[in-house]
Amino acid sequence: MITRLLVANRGEIARRVFRTCRELGIETVAVYSDADARAPHVAEADHAVRLSGDKPADTYLDADRLLAACRAAGADAVHPGYGFLSENAAFARAVLEAGLTWVGPPPPAIASMGDKLAAKRLMSEAGVPTLPSLAVTADGTLTDPGDDWEFPVLVKAAAGGGGRGMRVVREARELARQVASAHRESLAAFGDGGVFVEPLLEGARHVEVQVLADGHGTVWALGERDCSIQRRHQKVVEECPSPGITRPMRSYLEEAAVRAARAIGYVGAGTVEFLVAGERVAFLEMNTRLQVEHPVTELVYGVDLVRWQVAVAEGAALPPEPPLPAGHAVEVRLYAEDRAYLPQSGVLHRFEVSGQVRVDSGVESGSVVSSHYDPMLAKVIGYGASRGEAVRKVVSALRRARIHGLTTNRDLLLQILKNPDFAAGDTHTGFLDQHDFGGDGPPGELAVLAAALATAAANRERAPVLGGLPSGWRNVRSQPRVATFAEAEAVYDPLPAGVAVIEVVRTGVVAGDGAAGAAPHRTHAFAYQVVLERDGLRHAFEVSSYDGGVAAVYVDSATGGVRLTPVPRLPEPVEHVAPGSLLAPMPGSVLRVEVVAGERVAKGQPVLVLEAMKMEHLIAAPAGGVVSGVHVEKGQQVDAGAVLAIIQEGDS
Repeated sequence: MITRLLVANRGEIARRVFRTCRELGIETVAVYSDADARAPHVAEADHAVRLSGDKPADTYLDADRLLAACRAAGADAVHPGYGFLSENAAFARAVLEAGLTWVGPPPPAIASMGDKLAAKRLMSEAGVPTLPSLAVTADGTLTDPGDDWEFPVLVKAAAGGGGRGMRVVREARELARQVASAHRESLAAFGDGGVFVEPLLEGARHVEVQVLADGHGTVWALGERDCSIQRRHQKVVEECPSPGITRPMRSYLEEAAVRAARAIGYVGAGTVEFLVAGERVAFLEMNTRLQVEHPVTELVYGVDLVRWQVAVAEGAALPPEPPLPAGHAVEVRLYAEDRAYLPQSGVLHRFEVSGQVRVDSGVESGSVVSSHYDPMLAKVIGYGASRGEAVRKVVSALRRARIHGLTTNRDLLLQILKNPDFAAGDTHTGFLDQHDFGGDGPPGELAVLAAALATAAANRERAPVLGGLPSGWRNVRSQPRVATFAEAEAVYDPLPAGVAVIEVVRTGVVAGDGAAGAAPHRTHAFAYQVVLERDGLRHAFEVSSYDGGVAAVYVDSATGGVRLTPVPRLPEPVEHVAPGSLLAPMPGSVLRVEVVAGERVAKGQPVLVLEAMKMEHLIAAPAGGVVSGVHVEKGQQVDAGAVLAIIQEGDS
């Protein structure tokens, strides 16, 4: 029996495993990097061990340090979570050799699926349909491509998953560069830089089958999940069951998944992934671990997969038949990223997501989102008797969420869930490329007005003299009072026709910056309840600021949230950026510089590559011209907005 379990991971998945361990009476051990010292998963564990450093390679990917943490904490079992070393056969073997219980599949099963090329050959021999694959040399040359190969193709990491080390290549001349990039990204994320190439099957669904096997010969197939909506080859929306899979196809996929699990002597929870295009089915890979999207299966099948992982690791047997499914579940991944899918880092002042949903989160109000790790904040999962009911619950929770401090993909998720094609179940891996969701749109008129009224009230409360007078009071009014934000402006005195102010009430003072260990700036932060009535209909808004309305004001209501950027009446002098400057879109490390000063570049040509949150981000020339200066070098850490290079536009 397991008594003290260490989770060799961080964030959301560590908290998820701890939750089940508490229910089972198992003590828990967290590990943490310096960047995660005040993370929620550390506080929730019974014991915690520091892994000094910030980079994954020095912390969560260091097997020796993880085993030392087990010894230091007296752990007798290890759960790997997902990502990092979860699919590393050598780590699993080392855990077992140390006399610990490994809450995962046998090392040989992990190894057999760890090399994606070898895995496809093994699956083909087991009767599982596969796509052809080719190894690729370091210079990007396909090995014996034959006559059937043509572009586009997909470069994939031979080890790991989660979209890292994956590149779509549409022209042969791009192959070498993309292979090199995928190699570096895979090496950084998984410690293995091997890559291969396979045909890109466009317009297909990404469907995966959850399997669960014990050590006594029983293998369950717990239906399928649809994971087709993706950006950067990473899943954004998942659901169970898939709206586009027929019963005969479901049976076929489940049978293929069971054959795959039996072929490698699998034990524990795992996922067999497929591409489905019409009647064509192709095996993608088998993830020998718990998937990020496992909650939708848990809700539909009424199981706790982590509980079963622990039970199987302790030698328990599964019942002969799996439970029957009921209802529908939809999960969305809430990321700290902008509309260009660039990750965001910094302080998450407020994070509250509630409603008739399950929220699996790695953060809380006041958390600092680091540039070293994945930008996923939480998974929001809705369950209902029908797909429509599940979607409606997620939409309601996202609309009412209070998320302050970082840009997130919340509005994009809402647009996806309300899209007619999504409602019809017409999804595929190119869904986001096919639909132009555009920006978040202008803020609502009443939301801007509420921000103006709350900001005026806060300014009045802070006034050092005559604080009892209304804000902006004059004996003789000559001009309307206007609040200007970067996104919109509002005339709040006189009020717009048909609008009345019911109340503007201070509801409390909120912490200033939320940074770990820092004293809150209570002097300049505010929170107000603003109720407006227009044409007989009342609208309630919560208006918050963490800097006294200087840099940002957050307005939340039942219809959603918006961040407004105040424009000061008398702006401070600022340093102007030289024309043609390329600015860092996020904090990160300069991985590679592709140009030198004086070089002529074409529009779209790579200038440099940043690494942030375990992903590579290409910075390309926005227009043709001459590089007049390069302001960074390889290995340098840069902040968001830093000048990386300057390009003087002209004929190229």
